[in-house]
Amino acid sequence: MNFGFLTGCLQDMTLPEKMKYAHEIGFTSLDVSCWPKDNTRDYSGSDIDVENLNSDQVNEIKENQKKYDITFSSLAYYDNMLEPDLKIRKKYHDHLLAVIKAAGLLGVPLVGCFIGKDQNESLDKNFDEYEDIFSKYVSFAEDNGVKLMIENCPMIGWQSEGYPGTFSYSPELWDEMFRRIPSSSFGLNFDPSHLDWLGIDYIQALRDYKDRIFHIDAKDMIVDKSKFYRYSIFGKKLDRLHGEDSGFWTPVIPGLGDINWDQFYKVMKEIDFKGDFSIEHEDRRFAGNDTLVKKGLEFSFNYLNPIIHEFK
Repeated sequence: MNFGFLTGCLQDMTLPEKMKYAHEIGFTSLDVSCWPKDNTRDYSGSDIDVENLNSDQVNEIKENQKKYDITFSSLAYYDNMLEPDLKIRKKYHDHLLAVIKAAGLLGVPLVGCFIGKDQNESLDKNFDEYEDIFSKYVSFAEDNGVKLMIENCPMIGWQSEGYPGTFSYSPELWDEMFRRIPSSSFGLNFDPSHLDWLGIDYIQALRDYKDRIFHIDAKDMIVDKSKFYRYSIFGKKLDRLHGEDSGFWTPVIPGLGDINWDQFYKVMKEIDFKGDFSIEHEDRRFAGNDTLVKKGLEFSFNYLNPIIHEFK
């Protein structure tokens, strides 16, 4: 199993430097952040300028992959593809198509994205728009030899008061997603941490959606039950520190939270998961500079790597 991390967490390194670092630690793959160069999203990155990618750059990237023995599990670009402002939406759409095309040129099997939501419209209208838009994305991905996957994060920071900013966070919604777009080239980037704080059995979901899970994010979180009592499932409403501040749960690096990774890996083996496993580092205690980020990545590598090798 290839084991890597999402590259956007390292803000002050080039992609070749990240490949070199990953190889030195023992990682075998990278989930490459491919947001536009000009963006303000947190946890984003622009390690490949997909909109201006040329054949010389493709060859250089492939040479560095070979040099450092690193594969790319996915190209990652997560924005609101149902953004209400149609001018902004078009920019997002154009960039996602460029990411998919770049994945095809680089031989990367997956592109990860969000669906998003138009908060001004009903859920039924959103699903209708999703079906029209993403059917075209999936077809374009297939034409480029790529599969498209959706991460199951609810993106509570995209709407006021912490409500979901995308409708791809639960099994109920996944079923409707796949009913409307049944293509085998369309699946999930599975993140157990969000399922857990939402009260969804992530082990059962791993089993139930095994045929739709293309890639797995290793991210952990801590639920503080005393704060849950204060804020409820809808989360903190007053004095929020940032968009994702629900008050009762905190994202942390794998090994420092509530996810039972030993059990999780046993079920990965049970379902014969053959995709990549990738740390998504969003632990604010190991952030602010690349030295701290590396400390977090290396802690999680040393925690998870023995579990992975036990089940090889």
